Amino acid sequence: MTRKVRLGAVGAGWWATSNHFPIFAGRDDVELVGVCGIGPELEAVRDQFGFGMATRDYDELLDQGLDAVVVTTPHDLHFAQAVQAVDRGLHVLVEKPVTLHAEEGWELARRVEAAGVHFLAPYGWNYKPFTVEARKLVEAGHLGEIQHVVCNMASPTTGLFAGDTNHIRALWDSQTSGPDPSTWQSPARGGGYAHGQVTHSSALLFWLTELRAASVMAKVSTAGAAVDLYDAAVITFDNHALGSLSGAATVPDGDPYQVDLRIFGTEGMLLVDTERERVSLHRHDGRKWDLDIEPGAGAYECIVPPNRFIDLITGASTENNSDATVAARSIELIDAMLRSSQAGGAEVRVQEHETADAAKGTR
Repeated sequence: MTRKVRLGAVGAGWWATSNHFPIFAGRDDVELVGVCGIGPELEAVRDQFGFGMATRDYDELLDQGLDAVVVTTPHDLHFAQAVQAVDRGLHVLVEKPVTLHAEEGWELARRVEAAGVHFLAPYGWNYKPFTVEARKLVEAGHLGEIQHVVCNMASPTTGLFAGDTNHIRALWDSQTSGPDPSTWQSPARGGGYAHGQVTHSSALLFWLTELRAASVMAKVSTAGAAVDLYDAAVITFDNHALGSLSGAATVPDGDPYQVDLRIFGTEGMLLVDTERERVSLHRHDGRKWDLDIEPGAGAYECIVPPNRFIDLITGASTENNSDATVAARSIELIDAMLRSSQAGGAEVRVQEHETADAAKGTR
C-alpha cells in the first residue's frame, strides 16, 4: 500500500486519547478520517488529533471509505463493532478484552480468516524485545513438551476496579476524562480483574507456548467490590499439561506491574518476569540462556502494537504477536474461569470451537 491508511476510530476515551491516537497522528502513512463516540469531548478529540470528522453514528463512520478501524469502546461492545468492520473487509485493532465470551472470540477469529484482513489486539508485553526472544527459544524446541505452567499477574489497579477510576489517568497523558466506572466496575460489562488484567498475562502465555486451555477450575474474590479483584485457577491444557493462574488487583500504587510466567517442559524450564526483567531458559542437559535486559524494560507500555497494526496493513511487517487466535484463547480461558467460579469452583470444560488453524489442518 503506497497511499495513506485511511483510519477510523470508534471510542474516544482516556486510553485511546492517551495512547493510540497520538501514535497514529504522528505517522505520515496514516490519515485519521473520522472518530465515533458519545461523550461530550468528542469534538475536542477530533480537533486535538486532526480527525476529518466526528460522529455519534458508527455506521456513518464505516461509510467513510476506510481501510481500518480502531475499537476502544466499552468491553461489551467490542464484538459487535469488530464484526461490523471485519464484514466490510476492514482491518481491525480491538482493545482487550476483545470479547467477553468464548464463542464470540472464535466467531470473530473465523470472520477475520474468511475476510483476509489483519486483526490485532494490543497486548503490549507480547511485543517487548525480551518476550520476543523468549518466544524464539520456545520455538527452537528448548523446552521439549510443556508439562506445567505457572502464570501470575498483579497490578496497582485497586482504584480502577473498586474506587476512583480517575486516579489511573495520572499515569497516562490523557486530556479527556478517566476510565468509566460503568465499564471497569460492572460485571455485566466485563469489569473486573480477569477481563481487565488477566487478559494480558494469559495472552502472553498463549502466544509464547501456543497452548490452549481444555478445562478450568477457578474461584474469584471481590473482597467487597462489585467485581473480582483476585482470581485463582487450576488449568488443564490441550496437551494435558497442568497450570496454575492467579491475579491480584491490589499492588500498592506506584509499584510496578507484575507478570511472572514459569513454564516447565520435558527438556528444560523458562522463566519470564516483567517486574525484575528476567528471561531465563535452563535445560536439563546444562545449556542455559539468561538474557541481558535493560532495567525498566519490563514496565508496561503499548507503543509497538498500534504501530505494528499499521505496518501489517502497509506490508512493512508480517509479525503479529497478538492475532485473533491468541485473543480467542485468552477469552475462552477467562470465560471458563468466571463460569467455574459461579459454579463454586467446579471443573468447566472449555468450549470446543474450531480455530482458523484447525480449519487448515494445522495446530
